[in-house]
Amino acid sequence: MKAVCPRCGEPAHAPTCWSSAWRCDQHGEIYPLSPARQPTADGLNAMAKSARVPVWLPWPLPHGWLVTGFARTGVRGSAIALSGPHPLGGPADMVIVAEEPGVGLGAGLAGLPGPDPGDGFASGQPHAVALVANHEVPLWLVESERTAVFAGEVQGGWVWVLLWPDTAGVLLIQPLPLRDVRDTTQELDVPFGALSTHLPT
Repeated sequence: MKAVCPRCGEPAHAPTCWSSAWRCDQHGEIYPLSPARQPTADGLNAMAKSARVPVWLPWPLPHGWLVTGFARTGVRGSAIALSGPHPLGGPADMVIVAEEPGVGLGAGLAGLPGPDPGDGFASGQPHAVALVANHEVPLWLVESERTAVFAGEVQGGWVWVLLWPDTAGVLLIQPLPLRDVRDTTQELDVPFGALSTHLPT
C-alpha cells in the first residue's frame, strides 16, 4: 500500500516538480500517512528516532496487552496500536496518536470531518486523565460513531486515545500513564503481537 491521506484514507499524490507538498484530491496539501509498520522493536525504535512529536506508549501496559503496530505521518504524527483483553470480557483494541495541530491522523481514525477535535471540544469537565511525567493531562470524550475517542493537548500537540469497542473506554476510568518512546534513558521491554487491523496497511 502507498501513502494515503490521514484524514480520509484516499491515495496521496507525491510531490512534483511544481510542488514539494503531498496532496489529497479532497483535502489539498497533507502530511501523508505511511503504511503501518510491523510490530517489532526495530520498527518502534525507527519511528521514535525520526519523529518530531511524542511517540506515546501506555506504560506499564494494561495486563495482558501487546503492541500491535505503528504508523506515522512523516515526522509530524505518530500512532501506536495495542490489543488486549477487554475489562468487561472479550478482546479490545487501542490506538494512541500524537500529532501537530492540523495533521488529521487522530481525527481520520475517529471518522471526524475535520483535522482536529472540532467545535465544543474541552468545553466542560474532562472525562479522563493521562499521566505524562507525573503530570495530569485532561482528556475529553469526542463524539464519534466508530469508537470511544478521547483527546487532549500535550506539549503543544494533540494526543488521541481511540478504543474499540466503545465500551473499552472503561480502561480510562483510571489515569492512563504514557511514556514517550523517544526518551532513550528508559528501558522498556515491550511485548509485541500481530499487526492491528485499525491501522492502514
